Amino acid sequence: MTLTGVFSFLNFCNAELCLLATFEKFAERFLFAVVRQQCETHISLNRHWTDQDPGEFGRASQMGNRVKRLIQKLVLLASVICIMGFYCLTRRTLLATHSVSLAPCAPNVQVRNDSQERTCTPKLNLMFMKTHKTASSTLMNILLRFGEKHQLKFALPDGRNDFFYPSSFFRTQVKSYQPGLCYNVLCNHMRFNAPEVEKLLPPDTVFFTILRDPADLFESSFHYYKGYMPQTWRIPGDNQLEEFLKHPNHYFNPTGFNAFYLKNLQFFDFGFENNLEADDPGVQEGIEYIEKRFQLVLLSDHFEESLILLKDALCWTMDDLVFFKLNARNVTYVSRMSPELRTRAREWNGADWRLYRHFNTTFWARVEAYGRSRMEEQVKELRRRNAEMEAICIDGGTAVKASDITDKDMKPWQPIGKASILGYNLRSDIEQQYEELCKKMLTPEIQYLTNLGVNLWVTRLWGWFKDSFVQFGFS
Repeated sequence: MTLTGVFSFLNFCNAELCLLATFEKFAERFLFAVVRQQCETHISLNRHWTDQDPGEFGRASQMGNRVKRLIQKLVLLASVICIMGFYCLTRRTLLATHSVSLAPCAPNVQVRNDSQERTCTPKLNLMFMKTHKTASSTLMNILLRFGEKHQLKFALPDGRNDFFYPSSFFRTQVKSYQPGLCYNVLCNHMRFNAPEVEKLLPPDTVFFTILRDPADLFESSFHYYKGYMPQTWRIPGDNQLEEFLKHPNHYFNPTGFNAFYLKNLQFFDFGFENNLEADDPGVQEGIEYIEKRFQLVLLSDHFEESLILLKDALCWTMDDLVFFKLNARNVTYVSRMSPELRTRAREWNGADWRLYRHFNTTFWARVEAYGRSRMEEQVKELRRRNAEMEAICIDGGTAVKASDITDKDMKPWQPIGKASILGYNLRSDIEQQYEELCKKMLTPEIQYLTNLGVNLWVTRLWGWFKDSFVQFGFS
């Protein structure tokens, strides 16, 4: 018997809120693995004891250990189900709030602005559409630091580090939301829903986002989210990425669980249908919609140039832009893609490729308008500032494997079954004037949000379950 019945009982409180769909898939796989292991153990023991004295004490001892491990695994699974069930039964659901007529966003509160002597005024009302696997965590860190520096009001998620992705965004998902409240900064992962976002932010808010070449993005998302996509588990061979791209229609199920990670993920993040082909009229309509809604579209493939354009558009300073690369993978976990494979990835993600090409053109038009030589000088200065901060802040001057990070509070979130994401160690002799800045620049997203007052209990519960699941050997 599967756990479908149990989870169906709990689904009445909105499965997307409670991550029940995720737990159902993993729980079924978990039990299947447990049963399979016990069967294999039973067969192995039968074979062993046909040649041994059945009265030996060792047989009972081995069977006792197996039973003990089985009980531990079942208790772990039952605990997760009970906790999530309790959450669903006690939490106010979004469905109730969605039916309430909410007041439009009130005028923005006045914020401190210490830039009176400058020729332009820094933009303080910001909506960053945080797309997946596009260096967006690094850019988010820049925004969080800027917001704290200017005492801005963040629209933060509640319980999780995203706004209940992959559900569409609703402003009632914001922590401590009340009708009529306005915010300055919105930058966590979401599935974009323009009408709801616009009612949460002031009218003068600057909307911007970031894109990535779909070939590189697909390689990154395939490896990072593979543990969350059951339809990838049956792909044979050592190079599952290559096998999938050679025969995508054989392995891809558009209605499968978390299928959006496997096709046109960027298009999906913006709230559009991800299974559209490149020549579908809906793709062009989506591109035009994004162009109309977002004042600036950056490219992670040219991250430093993107930051300079952002600085120019928002009237920021170079000090606002300094960064360390966050949530980056160890190169040993990155698959090299041949030109043929990159072409296949772009063709498979045709809507994303068309989206990227369009905004690649607008991006370089902005660079030309800014001035190529001026851009080169600014990028050089940004790199110089970053190098200075690396020498001041980072022990050893470079990122390290998760196992080499000495402070557990500085360890980044890892994908299922692998510790592929790098992190940093803070120097122990940082000058006092740089201590706070260094720590904030190196703090991973989960810990930063916690420091801002977000109770990420759902994310941490999932992390505990994920790590426990891996520990028992079923990733």
